[in-house]
Amino acid sequence: MPKFPESKLLIRANIILADFGPEVKAENLPKDRDSLAQKKIWSFRSESGIELNLLTDSLNLQSTVHKTYNSDSVSAAERFRDTIDFVLSRFFKIFSVPIVTRIGLRYIDECPVPPLGDFEKWYSTTLPCGRFPLSDSVESKVVSRVKRGEYFFTYNELFRATKDAMTLTLDFDSYAERIESEKCLEVTDHLHEIISEEYEKTLKEPVFAYMRKPKESKK
Repeated sequence: MPKFPESKLLIRANIILADFGPEVKAENLPKDRDSLAQKKIWSFRSESGIELNLLTDSLNLQSTVHKTYNSDSVSAAERFRDTIDFVLSRFFKIFSVPIVTRIGLRYIDECPVPPLGDFEKWYSTTLPCGRFPLSDSVESKVVSRVKRGEYFFTYNELFRATKDAMTLTLDFDSYAERIESEKCLEVTDHLHEIISEEYEKTLKEPVFAYMRKPKESKK
């Protein structure tokens, strides 16, 4: 509670909206009780905005304030790995969970878009720019799910163009299945390495130069 002082209980309920016509009666519809059941979510929030959501079958930690996973150049409070360690160590003290069925890291980045003539100088893109030029695109998307040894990795690249702006979203998700609880942090270290390697393969030097600029000069 000192780290996540804001707390509340949420109820999530699923509903079905369907029109099967007058010949089908409601009592004859298939009843999937699991998908319609209400779920309780115990939600906790830190003063800096880190969110911790605890369900009966999962734990979810979200942050938009961390800039690094485990850099030695910053304090423990600024490292996402230390926050994961803080949460899991306390969780496993209370709940005896020998096996975690799935653990993952997901990074979503909204990236700067240069003039389209320079786009491939900034990014090693997987988008089909040769066949579908970005100058003609309303939306272009590539999703690949692959194995990295014993782990899994999903690469998601999305370009969108509206009358107001162009956006590029990189969504990288790496996960492992059936992990011993005491090895969770060791596994997230490997998952972070997978994502970091793919991130650095996708970005080129102009993007890193942009990231090094002071915030006010990026406008």
